[in-house]
Amino acid sequence: MTRLLQPEPTTTGPEPAVTADPPTSDGPVPAPSDEIEPSLRPILKKDFGYEQARHLLWRAGFGGSEQQIRLLASWGPEKAVDYLLNVDKVSYPWPEPDAFDKNIMHPPTAEEREMYRRAQRAQDEDTLAELRAERQRREQEDRRQMRDLQKWWLKRMIETPRPLEEKMTLFWHGLLATNYRTIENSYHMFQQNQLYRKHALGSYADLLKGLIRDPAMLAYLNNNQSKKEKPNENLAREIMELFSLGVGNYTEHDIKEGARALTGYTFEDDGFVFEKKNHDNGVKSILSNTGAFDGDDFVKIILAQSACPKYITRKLYSFFVADVPPDERGGDKELPPAQRQVLRQLASSFGQSGYQIKPLLRKLFLSQHFYEARFLNDQIKSPVMVAVGAVRSLNAPVRDLTILADALDLMGQNVFYPPSVKGWDGGRSWINTSTLFVRQNTLAFLLTGKKPQGYDSSADTQKYDVTKLLDNADGDSLIAKGDVEAVADAIQRLTLGWSPKAGRDALIEFAKSNGGKLDDRVLMGMLLLVTAMPEYQLC
Repeated sequence: MTRLLQPEPTTTGPEPAVTADPPTSDGPVPAPSDEIEPSLRPILKKDFGYEQARHLLWRAGFGGSEQQIRLLASWGPEKAVDYLLNVDKVSYPWPEPDAFDKNIMHPPTAEEREMYRRAQRAQDEDTLAELRAERQRREQEDRRQMRDLQKWWLKRMIETPRPLEEKMTLFWHGLLATNYRTIENSYHMFQQNQLYRKHALGSYADLLKGLIRDPAMLAYLNNNQSKKEKPNENLAREIMELFSLGVGNYTEHDIKEGARALTGYTFEDDGFVFEKKNHDNGVKSILSNTGAFDGDDFVKIILAQSACPKYITRKLYSFFVADVPPDERGGDKELPPAQRQVLRQLASSFGQSGYQIKPLLRKLFLSQHFYEARFLNDQIKSPVMVAVGAVRSLNAPVRDLTILADALDLMGQNVFYPPSVKGWDGGRSWINTSTLFVRQNTLAFLLTGKKPQGYDSSADTQKYDVTKLLDNADGDSLIAKGDVEAVADAIQRLTLGWSPKAGRDALIEFAKSNGGKLDDRVLMGMLLLVTAMPEYQLC
């Protein structure tokens, strides 16, 4: 079950009455003005209503129910933003270190190595076949655990009362991407997921330092094979190109020297190991700095570059606000001056804070810029946002996590399996005729239990109570009043963020052609219609 937002633990006295109402216009949203707020000036409480609270819940999390939207709107911007940011004040049990089996893909023991050597010397094919079969058995078991890990994270994103923490974990997973198929160690993927969650809203500098010690990343980019006689350049290259600086802010010489600094950075079993004998202790020249640098020095040099805060804030801005082109080959010239100015302010603030994520996001989520009309309902939902957002915003039953995980794969976002070290392209790449069909089927499955062929067994055991969809925080229900027009508007505002006239007319016509009574069947039909609209793919 999705956990609803609760009042802050530190709040005293009764909560304010929930009086925020959704916008009443049933026409199209106004065309975005060319005028964009060019600064991070805070939004006023009087300007923070239903639309803004809904926008915040979708961008800083995975959407919210009618009750949650109205509650945040009544709190005002500062309390709403701080609630989402201050995850340490919201109780949520972390998994124990033994939540997953770390010994499935353990390195061979001394006894196993000796058995293998004896069998090879004796040409004992039976023993060698047994050892190969055991290896294959463990590989199969690890793939099963990887499947469990996917469902564990999907369940966590659905249930957590700390949605921004999971949203940022997803952000880092997409930016600092690692694919299980390459490393074939599910526990290392679990460790990396925990690393990203630990630093989700903390220090990017600390995260980058942790990344060069992460077994999953070290294996994925072959740094465990990097020795002073033959440095491997993969990790150094991707850290600079994709994880911190961007193209054009380093040279091939910097990559080669950075690779030398990272020699000897490897792991044994599940832990980082620095192999001093394999580390190049010689003098290196990296980004105009000279010295006998190691991996930590390499990270420090990167963090000192002015390009670094610009690169990361640009990625965060694209993730939370609006897609912007890379800051290379004149990419900034494509942006309105107001966006360029905001990006400069964010980068400056980020760098001055020592790469602290939480204050940067607080400044962004409290700004008028973040709530500009042109940014509302203008971001294509990722597959994770489609599935998790439907459960969290519509209070739909989860039904079967295996089916949901398969749906994410079919929609193009198989978590723990990003297509490359670049992560997912996102945006328009999420949508094509095939993925759109899966998106609609996924919504139908969550709401009704219906699969492309037949029904899931949960259709009878997990009934979706559509009558509670629009329950207000004070218990008043629009549905109970039987006002078809008002319900059509309210359904669209909750699901789409506004009430387009064409959609509103279609919903009203559907209800009236089915007797005009807002019973379960008619309401479910209205909801299925609106979740099949193109506008539903946006948030």
